[in-house]
Amino acid sequence: MSDTVFCPKCNSEFTYPSDTMMVCSQCFYEWNQEEIASHVTDDGKIFDSNGNELQNGDSVVVIKDLPVKGAPKPVKAGTKVKNIRLRPESDHNIDCKIDGFGSMALKSEFVKKA
Repeated sequence: MSDTVFCPKCNSEFTYPSDTMMVCSQCFYEWNQEEIASHVTDDGKIFDSNGNELQNGDSVVVIKDLPVKGAPKPVKAGTKVKNIRLRPESDHNIDCKIDGFGSMALKSEFVKKA
């Protein structure tokens, strides 16, 4: 398991700790890692990378190239995914179908509401 902490603002992997805060070296965003919990709240609401609440049937856009195990190419950033289904009990909390890849599960932290 990787210990890489991604920036919640730009999703850069180039972050570093500074006292009690984390800092992104790309966009210089600072955040407290303890305050940034999961994108799923205790009441089952799921949020995208920008903090917008997601609902079943929403359309989302992938914000980062996502490698797919067993596929020769990744899901490209900017890919629009329509008619999502939410699964708050799972780590990969979005079920969807992507053209060229088929059915798959995504993490809500790698999408934004369209």
